[in-house]
Amino acid sequence: MSLLPLLAVLLSLRIAISDLYARRVPNAWLAVAAAAAGAWLLGSQITGAATPLLPHFGGAAIGLAALLPFYLVGWMGAGDVKYFAVLGLLLGWQALLPLWLISSLLAGAHVLGLLLTRQLAGALPLRLQLLRERAVQEWQRRPMARDMRGARQGRVGIPYAAYLAFATLALVLWHLQGGLS
Repeated sequence: MSLLPLLAVLLSLRIAISDLYARRVPNAWLAVAAAAAGAWLLGSQITGAATPLLPHFGGAAIGLAALLPFYLVGWMGAGDVKYFAVLGLLLGWQALLPLWLISSLLAGAHVLGLLLTRQLAGALPLRLQLLRERAVQEWQRRPMARDMRGARQGRVGIPYAAYLAFATLALVLWHLQGGLS
């Protein structure tokens, strides 16, 4: 595995954990990954390995431009947009459409699950509603749930960056299996 897909996998593992736990995509991780990718790409020009720059730097620009409107209307966090741009830099513009499609399907399934759960919760018999409420209260009393609420600092929403991370892991593994040429 070359350096850039490996870096994408390592970054994605960290992003998935952070987004699921705290609904955060730390800028420092994105900056380090982008700097390492940029240095590797430019270094490849000097050493003669000459990885084409346009697919990667173009991927960063396309990734930023593609999701920026969703941030501007408030449908997505800035970290999601920056992460998508860094994925474009790491994997090239060709990877962006499959990443976007897979992650959007995962996010859509998440939303559908939430909507169905809310709809069905009111339709449950009273005894099951009480059991469900007791289970929710028990979960919320657990230290991990309290820690997670504290880490999120009121941030809510779909963990889109985590879904981008899952899509990245799937795409890189598929590529390693010979799925992409």
